[in-house]
Amino acid sequence: MSKVIHEATLAEINELGENSTSFVIKPLYYGYGNTLGNSLRRVLLSSIKGAAITAFRIEGTTHEFTAIPGIAEDVVDIMLNLKNIHVKSHSDTPIELHLEKKGAGTVFARDIKLPAEIEIANPQQIICNIDDPKFTLKMDLVVDTGRGYLNIEQSSESRTNSDMIAIDAVFTPVLRVRYKAENTRVGQDTNLQQLTVTIDTDGTITPREAFEEAAAILVNQYKALAGTTTVESAPAPTSTTTEDESGLMMPVEEMGLSARTANALLNNEIRTVRDLVMLSETDLKELKGFGSKALDEVREKLTELKV
Repeated sequence: MSKVIHEATLAEINELGENSTSFVIKPLYYGYGNTLGNSLRRVLLSSIKGAAITAFRIEGTTHEFTAIPGIAEDVVDIMLNLKNIHVKSHSDTPIELHLEKKGAGTVFARDIKLPAEIEIANPQQIICNIDDPKFTLKMDLVVDTGRGYLNIEQSSESRTNSDMIAIDAVFTPVLRVRYKAENTRVGQDTNLQQLTVTIDTDGTITPREAFEEAAAILVNQYKALAGTTTVESAPAPTSTTTEDESGLMMPVEEMGLSARTANALLNNEIRTVRDLVMLSETDLKELKGFGSKALDEVREKLTELKV
């Protein structure tokens, strides 16, 4: 086992969708895949700053248990729809928004009049449906910023306008976080791990911004506890000699593998020894057309090549 805890390296960033990205951190000191993955996940889901609608007022209503003549939904349904609006605020103070729409039809989040400080990531979110062509909906909304969850009691206490209806708010812009820790190797050092963290957001923040903010929060928390104590660290291990580089660049066709095993590797875009050693045994088992016998054969050849 290594005597040094190596510094983490962000090796890959893979965009999986508009608001979904995976981050690959490797190589890590053994066991640090779960250590980093769990701490990042908890911070991402609970502590990233965001914005939400925390109170609203509809002209002609006084509380949430009200049916509004001219609107298909009652106030509770409207409240639930407002909670699904993904808001981004560039202000640290509460911002009041206004909405006014006349005539029958669907009222969307895009109908809200937005000041320069506010953006809406999902303007197609439905707020309610007006079924009376003579009805005019007038609504005021309050957007505030925070972290984590604000329950309705706290939201009620913090209202600036007592005639508004409070909403419990989820401020976090991170919708989902998954992480996977796997064994990996660099050269002859096999006692290492890699961590893959996949983040989905609501569109008001990018996954990378959320990832970096979570890491910065953890750094600040632990730095305050460490005092003046320091721990020896080193850059992530790599093969640096010309001989090592030459061995890693060897094509898989020249490794002396059986034709079936070599073809299975080539068909999965693994063309050199370097490509091969960067994969864990779990990765190899998941390759198409690569069975346990091929895994044993590759393991023996890598031992012979001393890589």
